[in-house]
Amino acid sequence: MNSHWEDLNFLLVVGTVGFMAGLFVAIASILGVLSVAGGAFGAHALKGTLTDTALSSFETGVRYQMYHAIALLIIALLISQNPDLKELVAAGWCFVAGVVLFSGSLYGLSLLGIKALGPITPLGGLAFIIGWISLAIAGGKLA
Repeated sequence: MNSHWEDLNFLLVVGTVGFMAGLFVAIASILGVLSVAGGAFGAHALKGTLTDTALSSFETGVRYQMYHAIALLIIALLISQNPDLKELVAAGWCFVAGVVLFSGSLYGLSLLGIKALGPITPLGGLAFIIGWISLAIAGGKLA
């Protein structure tokens, strides 16, 4: 019978390197296209509709989503070349979680005015930070 740690290890690696690299490329591509669409939506449809503060929050969410979509593409490339570094997979999932929590909460705050999402934004920021630390650890192992 597998231990919980073995199950977690399986979830981090999910079988094959190609699968994880491909999955992260797909997720990054979706995040990227949504960032471009969100940026266009913000620049054209939301100007004059939202307050300056709300529009600024929306644009921050779009920017951070794109930054981390690009970072996720780089992580996918690194995973394909360094399949044993679980820190890369952890960094990728942290970036995905960060986009959902950080950017997603900013979208909800700015577009819908849902104040309850405010405390979620820093959790997304924390996920980004943990992701970057994981990536740094992986980089240290590559050096």
